[in-house]
Amino acid sequence: MARPRTFDEDRALDAAMHAFWEKGYEATSTQDLCDATGLGRSSIYNAFASKHDLFKRALARYIETMNAAQFALLEDESRPGAERIRTLFAMVIGDDPDDRRGCLSVNTVVELADRDPEAAAMLERDTARRLAVMRVALEAGQREGGITSSRDAASLARFVNAVIAGLRVSGQGGADRATLEAVAATAMDALTREPDPSGPAPREPAPSDLGPAGPPAQDR
Repeated sequence: MARPRTFDEDRALDAAMHAFWEKGYEATSTQDLCDATGLGRSSIYNAFASKHDLFKRALARYIETMNAAQFALLEDESRPGAERIRTLFAMVIGDDPDDRRGCLSVNTVVELADRDPEAAAMLERDTARRLAVMRVALEAGQREGGITSSRDAASLARFVNAVIAGLRVSGQGGADRATLEAVAATAMDALTREPDPSGPAPREPAPSDLGPAGPPAQDR
């Protein structure tokens, strides 16, 4: 009969997740994981087989945890679609501004996606789920009129996802809250405003714009 484990596996996974989130996969040593989880090396390897296996499970836990609140928001049909997207940006920015860890998923894309097929596959599945949920919220916004961009909802979902990744990286790099909020506001402008067709026509270039000699003479 298997010997019962003497530790809380969920708590150990959470601790490992934060260790990887803090340092990244390569820079997190086995000793770091021992210190974070309070487990000895043998206990870690008995429970999780390898550092890579522990990382995959920690990444899966991060994805599940982060997605829960965001998906609940994006799928909340009691809110207008545009409000769901605006609140999603606020949720991303609303994290601790002094936390420079960024997003573990984005960090993993940068560090491992091109050389770790298993991690890359996990992130691709996560991205596909995110885009699908965002697309539904954006489609709702288009039907309601709050999202006025004429681009298809799938393209807009990819745009929103890219903006969120940029917000995470910018925050990790030290951008302050005001800067991040300005980026989010610009993204919402792109989603909710269309060029005014009654606005002024593009200005014709003046001769001074073409250089001191003016436009070239036409052949006679």
